[in-house]
Amino acid sequence: MQGFKSRALAVACAIVLAGGIGVNAYAAPATPAASAPATRAAPAANPFFAPSTLPFGTPDFSKIKDSDYVPAMEAGMRRQLAEVDKIANNPAPATFENTIVAMEKTGQMLTRVMNVFSLYAGADTNPTLQKISEQEAPKLAAHQDAIFLNAKLFARIQRLYDERAKLKLDPESLRLLQYDHRQFVLNGAKLSKADQATLKQYNEKISTLTTQFGNKLIAASKDNALVVDSKADLAGLTPAQIEAAANAAKARGLKGKWVITLQNTTQQPDLAELKNRKIRHELYEHSWNRANHGAGDTRAIITEIAYLRAKKAKLLGYPDFAAWKLQDQMAKTPGAVMNFLDQLVPPAKARAAVEAQARQDMIDKDQKALGQPAFKLEPWDWEYYGQQVQKARYDIDQSEVKPYFELHNVLVNGVFYAATKLYGITFKQRTDLPTWNPDVLVYEVYNTDGKPLGLFYADYFKRDNKAGGAWMSDLVHPNTLLGQAPVIYNVANFAKPAAGQPALLSMDDVITMFHEFGHALNAFFADTRYPSLSGTNEPRDWVEFPSQFNEHWATYPEVFNHYAKNYKTGAPMPKALVEKLQKSRLFNKGYDMTELLEAALLDMSWHTLPASAPKVTDVAAFGQKALADNHILVPEVPPRYRSTYFLHIWGNGYAAGYYAYMWTQMLADDAYGWFQEHGGLTRANGDRFRQMILSRGNTVELNDLYKDWRGRAPNTSDMKKDRGLETK
Repeated sequence: MQGFKSRALAVACAIVLAGGIGVNAYAAPATPAASAPATRAAPAANPFFAPSTLPFGTPDFSKIKDSDYVPAMEAGMRRQLAEVDKIANNPAPATFENTIVAMEKTGQMLTRVMNVFSLYAGADTNPTLQKISEQEAPKLAAHQDAIFLNAKLFARIQRLYDERAKLKLDPESLRLLQYDHRQFVLNGAKLSKADQATLKQYNEKISTLTTQFGNKLIAASKDNALVVDSKADLAGLTPAQIEAAANAAKARGLKGKWVITLQNTTQQPDLAELKNRKIRHELYEHSWNRANHGAGDTRAIITEIAYLRAKKAKLLGYPDFAAWKLQDQMAKTPGAVMNFLDQLVPPAKARAAVEAQARQDMIDKDQKALGQPAFKLEPWDWEYYGQQVQKARYDIDQSEVKPYFELHNVLVNGVFYAATKLYGITFKQRTDLPTWNPDVLVYEVYNTDGKPLGLFYADYFKRDNKAGGAWMSDLVHPNTLLGQAPVIYNVANFAKPAAGQPALLSMDDVITMFHEFGHALNAFFADTRYPSLSGTNEPRDWVEFPSQFNEHWATYPEVFNHYAKNYKTGAPMPKALVEKLQKSRLFNKGYDMTELLEAALLDMSWHTLPASAPKVTDVAAFGQKALADNHILVPEVPPRYRSTYFLHIWGNGYAAGYYAYMWTQMLADDAYGWFQEHGGLTRANGDRFRQMILSRGNTVELNDLYKDWRGRAPNTSDMKKDRGLETK
């Protein structure tokens, strides 16, 4: 789900933080390699030294070479430091224009290269880029410190902040001044010189370790893919899935075998269909233990990161990392987060227990019919027997559903259609612009008046050199100060079909497409002056709100009926099947919420450790105790991410922030409730939401922004109803 773009000032943050926003967002670049980065390119030949001349300033991927990155990054850092030093040493008295606005304009070259590097490092990496990521991460961390810890620069900001009441700034400008001041203070601007030196050491170490974590994790996921020797062991998978597994094996040079690749979550999609329980168990164990052994072992890295984050928080005057991190979020404090999560634990567990019993009953019934003894439900059985329960209860077979969800049709007649109905924007595919991979689709987006709004790239298929999950980010960040229009991309990891076959999606995949495009809309509709406050440069417990809100339109009848059509015949999904899907809407919601809560509470347990606590030595035991202490240790329902492969919190900026997915579910469901109360999918409703929410970025206190639009503060009523968590 996220690692959003830093503002121009702070674009120098470690590579690992320059990722994207999404369901399981990209974080760190991939595995380190023995090869050194290619030799430096001459500035004249380097495409990053000047803005792109392509439409909307989109990068010319046909001209970018691996050898361009290091010289462009390092030149970009030098340029930005020179720009910042000029501001800091300006002999004229500090003004909002010559200090705050001037900072917004710094670092444009570094932004260009980092945007593209982050894209490739997450979506299409290679050994050279993996080496660069480790080489440059500590340099970028030091570069960020050089800005935030510039005493002369902070003195100018402090002076403006102290005099802010006299400056008569417009609301957005005042918000930017307050934002800048807070960011400098949170990043150590008020520390003593000695403490600043210590902070720099912490930041460089954390940056290096975070990058190493991401590198190890991509390697661990690749190395722990399940190799299957017999086609018979794949019983239950469709011919297309079996062919994809064969192709994955061929790509690895494993002739006569099949490979099931791993996604970044604990549960794996194929567990729902594999009939062989032994193979299911093996696949689950490969997922669960992927980062616990060998070259991909992340345990030492994450314990060190947690320890250093706690030390950093203490140095900055906070009891733990979460207390420091939440200062600029909607929740504000760890206590507020825990109070929110604690409300959800009992109903989620209760619903998951009912779901578990239904699966156990199905196991008992099946085993009795086979004349075999029953066995206890385990995590690797959950999805398989869930399919059977769903089929028995609702008569739904996923193989019957998928033919109605062909990827391109879902995109054009579902995702785009909903956006057009709500906001009046339109889309036209472009095939004349270079992309980073042949699978990538490009669309120009047009505003309601027919004028170009920006570009949208879609990279949906899984590759071994792509980070797991799905995410959104930008190549050009929208703002009016620099006159930049949005260039946005979505990335996912859907199974790529065999040549000539359609890409058929699950309902979960469809929801993912709507989710990530919700982030894109947040960026496309940005109507703000300053890059730092624009688009998706928002707190984590707000930035997932537009994306989760957009998920609702995937199942809205008018939208669903427009895209849910058989890829062979074009016939709409039969009414009986639609009704079955509607009746099964809350199926597995207890599991879904419980695995998210477990992950969020695991995150908070790591990041509320005080600096005085001993360094964790047993990661598995820590995880078990954290869940038990928070009353959510459910053996049949493992956390969505185990600590060792929890990409969000160790690799892409969601530390002490994974709760945001549930916090924003509350906002999204509450907001959808407003739409239902006011006529649903209408342009009037969409335009109001665009104007009052999606276009505003972080220009207003977000609690106030929501109240102004909704007419009241959000509550969990619609969330509990929509997620099946209502208590009787």
